[in-house]
Formats: sequence, structure tokens, C-alpha cells
Amino acid sequence: MTRFNQIKYNPRERLVEVGAGLVWDDVYAALNPLGANVVGGRATGLGVAGLSLGGGYSYISNQYGLAIDNIVAYELVLPNGSVKTITNSSNAELFFALRGGSNNFGIVTGFTMKTYPQGQVWGGYITFTGDAAEQLKLATLKFMANVTDPKAAVLSTFGYTPTANTSSVNLLLFYDAPTPPASIFEDFLVIPAITTDISTRSFLSLVQAETTESLSGLRAVVHTVAVERYDETFLDSVLNETVFWGQKLGSSSSTFISYGIEPFITSILSHGSAYAYPPDRTKAYLPTNIYCQLTNVAKSSGQDIDHAALYTNYALFDTPLERIYGDNLPKLKQIKAKYDPLNIMGQAGGWKL
Repeated sequence: MTRFNQIKYNPRERLVEVGAGLVWDDVYAALNPLGANVVGGRATGLGVAGLSLGGGYSYISNQYGLAIDNIVAYELVLPNGSVKTITNSSNAELFFALRGGSNNFGIVTGFTMKTYPQGQVWGGYITFTGDAAEQLKLATLKFMANVTDPKAAVLSTFGYTPTANTSSVNLLLFYDAPTPPASIFEDFLVIPAITTDISTRSFLSLVQAETTESLSGLRAVVHTVAVERYDETFLDSVLNETVFWGQKLGSSSSTFISYGIEPFITSILSHGSAYAYPPDRTKAYLPTNIYCQLTNVAKSSGQDIDHAALYTNYALFDTPLERIYGDNLPKLKQIKAKYDPLNIMGQAGGWKL
């Protein structure tokens, strides 16, 4: 029997069975009173299955890796109709393929995930006027240069709203404890803000602080640039492009442009081994949620990113599969042909092998 909409916690083994039909809010709400948490989505309304099959960056990824690093079993309905529990010991090749290989091998109806102790956290959202972009840029650069605490995370977003003809700047701060060390976020907190929603709260409350309701009914297209590091030249280009493209669209456009800067520590990929994604775990690239000509900017600063794998869940719809799976692509195609010879899963959306 599938676990499509179920959550079952095993405190002795510190594992939770999660139905693929749920959103992360459901999982956090169930685990919160139990003092437990999983590596999952960072915004309310995100589905468990999509993020978990594509990689999965989290606020606690600096400590525990990606979502796929913390999945120990999949409940999989194979294209022939049989239902199997896939683990590394029961079927190593499918286990490899499902960890980042998207929905190519059958319908995943449940995940068994590692859990971790979770108390209250500190953080929330801050919004600024557009003229705070330079200060936020400098604070972000200083944070990346000096902070190695895996409990700390920031997400700096630079955007432009053509209808208002103005830049938009916002920030997410996170610390996995009720109170952070005073020095970690001080450069962010001194920037004059429009709104501030920072508090000691539950992990669920922090995730629900980012709502996507304002985007309901709108189309969104995202892409990614995988970079080795953020430097001042790169972030200056981000600031310039938000204004250039925002003004190019004109005030009559309903389009909103956003560039998300997501610094993670270099050890983030040390929590897992070889999976479908990323194809190379020897170097952690930053899965920047942005686009335009920023690849060229990073390369001009000496970054070797020609073969950097693009993050599955951010990559644009027509991205060549080689740019996501690299040298793993031939192996994934072989596994796909073995378990889905009639290409049943080719009728579904997503990245198709």
C-alpha cells in the first residue's frame, strides 16, 4: 500500500516515512511537536516529491547536506505496475538514479528520510528599499568571507519591479538555535529596513514566513548559474542586470525580475556519495537562482565553471541534460531503458532521459 499522503515517524531509528503527495509544511507541522526535522524545502507550499527527486537545498543543508543525501528508501511504482521499496542494498542502481534523477524511472509515492533534533530557530525576512542594494551586497560578501558556522544561512535577493520603476531588495536570515552569535548577522541588521520579521520561532513558522500567494496564477521562469564563489564583480553584475532588464521591460510590464544569491559552505556535498545529481561531489558550486550574462562575468573572474552541473530544480526547461548530469548521463539512460523500456514515464513532465 502506498504512502501518498501519510507521515509516519519512527523515533527509535530517527526516520520518517513521508508521502510524495504532501508539501513540506505538512512534514514540518507533524515533526515540530516531536522535536524533529528533515532536510526539505525552504518556502511554504513546495511539494515533497519534486524537491526530493531533484536535489533539495534547505536551510539546514550546511549541517546535513541536500535532501537526497538524507533519503534512505523510496517507495516506487515501476512502469510495469509493481510496487517496490528501493534502498541502496535492495537495488543500488535505482537508488543511485532516484537521487537526483527526477521522475524517469517510475512514480515515487513515498520517501523514508533521516530526521534530526530540532528546537526553535532564529530568523525571518527583511525587506529594504532599492537603494539598500549596495549595503546588502557588501554585507553578503563579508558574510561569505568570514562565516563558517554551519548553523547560519542567508538568502539575499535582488530584484526589480517595472510597474513601480524601482529596485526591490530582501533578505532571509536563519540560525539553527534560539539566538545567534551577535557578530554573525550584525552587518545585515544595521541596514535601514522597510519591514522586519525576525524572531525566535519554530522551523515551521520560519518556512511559512515566505509565502508564494502573491504569485498565484502567474507564470514563472527560472534558470541557474552554477558558480564557485560570489565576488564583488559578480554581485555588481547582478545589481546592474536587475536595473537594466527591469527598465528594459518598461513600466507597463507585469514581470518581476529576481536574482537569488545563496551562499553555502564548501563542505555541503560531504554528507553524501555518488548519485545521479550532482555528477561531481569534489567541488560544491553555488546554485544561484539567476540568469542573463552572469556566466560570462563569473568566467572573467577566473572561475572554472564550463562543466559545472546546473541545479535540476532551477535549470531552464530547455537546458541540455549534459549540463545537469554530466558524465552520469549515459548510466542514467541505461537504467531508464532497463526499467522503463516502453518509455511510460516519458509521458510525464520534467527532465526526460
